[in-house]
Amino acid sequence: MTDLHRLSIRELSSGLHEGKFSSRELTQHYLNRIAKIDAQINSYVTVTPEQALTEADAADAALKSGHAHILAGIPLAHKDIFCTKGIRTSAGSKMLDNFISPYDATIVTKGKNAHLVTLGKVNMDEFAMGSTSENSYYGATKNPWNLDHVPGGSSGGSSAVIAADLAPFATGTDTGGSIRQPASFCGLTGLKPTYGRVSRYGMIAFASSLDQAGPMARSAEDCAYLMNVMAGHDELDSTSVQKPTDDYVANLTQTNVKGLRIGIPKQYFNVEGLNAEVKACVEASLKHLESMGAILVEIDLTMVDSYVPTYYLLGPAEAASNLSRYDGVRYGYRCENPKDLEDLYKRSRSEGFGEEVQRRILIGTYALSAGHADDYYVKAQKVRRLIQQDFLKAFEHVDVIAAPSAPTTAYKIGAKRTPVETYLGDLYTLAANLSGHPAINAPIGFDQQHLPIGLQLIGQYWAESQLLSIVHQYQQTTDWHTQRAAIAEENV
Repeated sequence: MTDLHRLSIRELSSGLHEGKFSSRELTQHYLNRIAKIDAQINSYVTVTPEQALTEADAADAALKSGHAHILAGIPLAHKDIFCTKGIRTSAGSKMLDNFISPYDATIVTKGKNAHLVTLGKVNMDEFAMGSTSENSYYGATKNPWNLDHVPGGSSGGSSAVIAADLAPFATGTDTGGSIRQPASFCGLTGLKPTYGRVSRYGMIAFASSLDQAGPMARSAEDCAYLMNVMAGHDELDSTSVQKPTDDYVANLTQTNVKGLRIGIPKQYFNVEGLNAEVKACVEASLKHLESMGAILVEIDLTMVDSYVPTYYLLGPAEAASNLSRYDGVRYGYRCENPKDLEDLYKRSRSEGFGEEVQRRILIGTYALSAGHADDYYVKAQKVRRLIQQDFLKAFEHVDVIAAPSAPTTAYKIGAKRTPVETYLGDLYTLAANLSGHPAINAPIGFDQQHLPIGLQLIGQYWAESQLLSIVHQYQQTTDWHTQRAAIAEENV
């Protein structure tokens, strides 16, 4: 069984439940692929073979009982931002290189309850701060489509393991596009749910009002299976919303694309820096949706110029607050031989945090400081409300809003980009985090270098089913999501 990694989640589920192969065989298949291929990609920070095989055996026992969860026995990779009991949880940082979590994040617990098998923890930009997965203490992750290019970030390890077929699906987090942009760069489907739809308990915080966990996989159908496990109210998370969840798999055909009104913000397609190939590919995908019966409606989103400055005040401000707990005292990295308490604090934080994290802490601390908070942080919160109202006004006339997921395809590892240039690359994804709306990336083609391009659809609050359904139906008439990088085609 050398081709198990080519099966969809539905095919894996039916194969396991029908006894065509066992979870142990499937898990070992992925562990073999990781052992052979991952050194080229650097996607896993920690692989847990013994635990994975133990969990696979437990899943096989549940499958034999005839009462197993539909996903029982299917392997999964977790972004290394989710706490996992007894396994290192590093958040891609030297600061937490030695941190073994004493508890599981809620979505990890939900995965265990469904008898999903954890293969390990995957690489990411340090504390989810970055768009390339180069800002990791463990080195850059490479894009399986071209190893000279980045996989996106901060969930770059999650996108890379799926694109290389080193896991059938993975968890990710999205604070400003960190699910959608790497999904775009690696030719995958990735969903950022509505803020509050998925528990943040046990997810190491970057910016608490923006962070949201979501699924990443090859197809909308595969994402829907994982959403059925992840979504739901959690009393351990005060921002989790008490609202019934859908059966995302059953609802994959619920949305009628015929008559669907798709908003096309004219400002999004006139942005300086939007690559011509990306623009043409996105427009072609929208024409395809139009041929399926959708109605394209030009709309105005007037706050586009405010997305980046607003996000890069609020995000760093919350980061400065959240990361103040890493002081070298309670857990995490501690400098050697500190002279006194002040030296302990200074050296532990300057040695434990990378350059990008330090930059954002400094920006956030300044934005929150006495004499500046009203000018920066408070004003940014007011602008955030205007951005939200801009979207709510647009949704009075359309069902979903379409945009590129990123203005370019994946750029080369080590490309000389200023922080501002990198931040502007997040332009299309930031707004959904600022407003809290759900958004999804769908693979729609390739540029001349054969690097993937993605389409982003932004939905109304709690419209995850609709977004998954639209992309699923698009994927029934296209094959972009089935294309594989050469490295994924290797049999092990």
